[in-house]
Amino acid sequence: MYWYTLTPTDVLMLRDAKPFSPQERAWAGSVFPPNGHTIAGALRGLLGKKDKLKIKGVFFCRETANGMDLYLPRPLGFVGSTPLIPLEWHKKSPLKHIFWDKTQPCPLIKKSLENTQDDQEDDAEKYRQYLPSNVIKTYLETGYIEEKDWKLQHKGEDKPWAIETRSHNALENDSKKVKDADGYFVENAIRMLPGWHLAIAVDQLTHENLENLSNNSQKLLTLRLGGEGHRVILQRCESLDTQWNQLQEISNANFKNEHKAIAYLVTPGVFEKPHNGQAMCKPYPWEWKLAHIINSNQNPDDPRRVLVSMATDKAVPISSRIREDKEHTNNSYEDVRQTKSMPAPQVFAAPSGSQYYLNKPHYLYADPDNPETKHLKQDPDAKAYQKAKRLLDLGYSQLLWI
Repeated sequence: MYWYTLTPTDVLMLRDAKPFSPQERAWAGSVFPPNGHTIAGALRGLLGKKDKLKIKGVFFCRETANGMDLYLPRPLGFVGSTPLIPLEWHKKSPLKHIFWDKTQPCPLIKKSLENTQDDQEDDAEKYRQYLPSNVIKTYLETGYIEEKDWKLQHKGEDKPWAIETRSHNALENDSKKVKDADGYFVENAIRMLPGWHLAIAVDQLTHENLENLSNNSQKLLTLRLGGEGHRVILQRCESLDTQWNQLQEISNANFKNEHKAIAYLVTPGVFEKPHNGQAMCKPYPWEWKLAHIINSNQNPDDPRRVLVSMATDKAVPISSRIREDKEHTNNSYEDVRQTKSMPAPQVFAAPSGSQYYLNKPHYLYADPDNPETKHLKQDPDAKAYQKAKRLLDLGYSQLLWI
């Protein structure tokens, strides 16, 4: 994978998945950072091709004296700076005798109940919401994040963008009054803080196509991103390659250990499965089953029975579009290809930063390294596999293992 930075030349307009029209809802919401569908659509528009893309991200990065530092979202399995663990993993906890619903993931508790200073919110004490790659690297290696690494050290580590609210008025003819109907609506614009950029990685074929485009035009590549025609500067950043490869190498080594592990979701996770004719989204991968046994009908030896607990937040709605090519013959009997675009059904993703506590690591269904789905990789009729694989290729459900 080849890493690039995206630097906005102005504000960005990235509306959320809610339907909007001035007469129904006068406030147009905004979502940030952009999701994989948005990035893929922007890249295809730049390249003018419909080739399949593979993307990593979207992440943030910050300018430093030595280049760029990659930032990943805050792990949600912490209260302040105190880590949480499943009750089942803490056999000496005084809470071990509590009753809890075994049809749900195990409750999470603080590793030490003696330290209660985080129980009281301190407005003066702010924690990073995005952690630099060196902190994440240590976290993957040791399973710990030091107290000092949670403290804000640079502007923007809590939120590297600002929201600018902009109103739009339509006036009546020959008057200075705002129209009663469709005359007013408000939308949010996103402005990145100075020194901060978006970061994505693309596959080798896409990288080569971008290089060819850059060489032919002899100028910096600009990418249209979001609404209103706003653009970002697309620039190669090799220092991010090294940082990500180090994280990936440690994560892969952790995955090979047959011990308790935490799966750290660094991009929104789309865990969708058809159920009774409808697509259902879950807050955790549906291919993982709860580890605790509820009744005698369940197989305790099922290799998918690994999930103990999870730490997550409210779902992120993601909306995409379906593009369909159709050929028809016009009056001149010439074949013409038209592209029809329509809204696709929304999906609801687990937010980035979610963490899953497993008794041992387990593959995702469409993971290219999963030996159980090896026979589905070339099967065009395996629609569920192909759909899940497309979501992984767009950067969703990226896990790092601790």
